[in-house]
Amino acid sequence: MSIRDTLLPEFDQEMASTRRVLERVPTDKGTWKPHVKSFALGHLAQLLSNMPGWITNTLTATELDLGGFPGYSFEPTPRLLEAFDKNAREARTAIAASKDADYDVMWSLTNKGRVFMSMPRGVMVRQTISHLSHHRGQMTVYLRLLDIPVPMIYGPTADERMG
Repeated sequence: MSIRDTLLPEFDQEMASTRRVLERVPTDKGTWKPHVKSFALGHLAQLLSNMPGWITNTLTATELDLGGFPGYSFEPTPRLLEAFDKNAREARTAIAASKDADYDVMWSLTNKGRVFMSMPRGVMVRQTISHLSHHRGQMTVYLRLLDIPVPMIYGPTADERMG
C-alpha cells in the first residue's frame, strides 16, 4: 500500500473533525483567552484553518519561509471555514498526487534564510497532522470553557452522543 493510500483516510477523518470544531467558533469571542498567556480564540481558529495548507506546501515545495508570514488577525468564522475548506481540499489533492519517493525529499522551515528545522517530507506531513490534532484539542477546551457544545471527534462527548 502506498503512503498516500495510508494517509488519505486519516487525513479525511481529521479534516472532518477539525471542520466540525471550527464551525462552533464564535466570531464575537475572537479576542477571548482562557489565560493571559494563552493564544486568543480567534488566532487559534485561524491557525487551525491554515494548517492543512502546510501539508500542501510540504508536498509541493522544499521550504516554507516564515519571513513572509503576515501575522494573525481576527477573521469571522465563515471566512475561516472558507479558508479551511480551500486548504484542506488543496492538501488532499497534494496527498492524492504524491508518490512514495516524494516523502523522502528533505523539507525545511526557514525565516529569511535561517533554517529552523529540516526533515523528510513524510515526517513533516505526519507531524503536521499531529500538530493540527493537538491544536484542535486545545480548541475543544476553549469551547468547553465558553460553554459551547463540543462536537464528536473520535467518539461521543458530553454534548454529543453517537447516533
